[in-house]
Amino acid sequence: MLFDPTRLVAFLLAGIALNLTPGPDTMYVLARSVGQGRGAGFVSALGISVGCLFHIAAATLGLSALLATSAAAFTVVKWVGALYLVWLGVQMLRSKSGPELARDVAPASLWRIFRDGVVTNVLNPKVALFFLAFLPQFVDPTRGSTGLQFVVLGLLFDLTGTAWLAFIAGVAGAFGAWLRRNPRFAAWQQRVTGGVFVALGARLALQERP
Repeated sequence: MLFDPTRLVAFLLAGIALNLTPGPDTMYVLARSVGQGRGAGFVSALGISVGCLFHIAAATLGLSALLATSAAAFTVVKWVGALYLVWLGVQMLRSKSGPELARDVAPASLWRIFRDGVVTNVLNPKVALFFLAFLPQFVDPTRGSTGLQFVVLGLLFDLTGTAWLAFIAGVAGAFGAWLRRNPRFAAWQQRVTGGVFVALGARLALQERP
């Protein structure tokens, strides 16, 4: 098997938890959905999903070769990723307010909405750093091609994220307005996810190279 079942389940659960975190992608879909309807929201979610493919390709091409051949590279990636995840988690736990909620945006064509979704994701350095820090925790060189594992895990993460964004687009008329009126919910969700990041960072720091 390409993945250990327990590790794969852990990846899916962690990925879903992280996808639920409000961030630039979520806020972009929410803003478009509230401002122009579900169709615009679905198109914006699709754009973000396509943008995520760029990060998957970059992580696969850059990390799979290094992790398979260099113990030093594995150690560097492990510690950089662990420190980044812990730092991000601590920042979330210390935050006194939830993330900035969506603001009104000017109407745009579906093509522009899609294009802006792609750009929003591709040009977000935090997404690239996230893939570099998160995916290596669940890749096992002893189970076959690390490149294939990166691709499969990346696509699974992208799929769950797209499903969540599509859900947001579908209910944004009610959910978006409620979220904007309830910043405490966003703050609570941010703190829970912050704890997840810290735990993932600690796990990554303790991981040994197979």
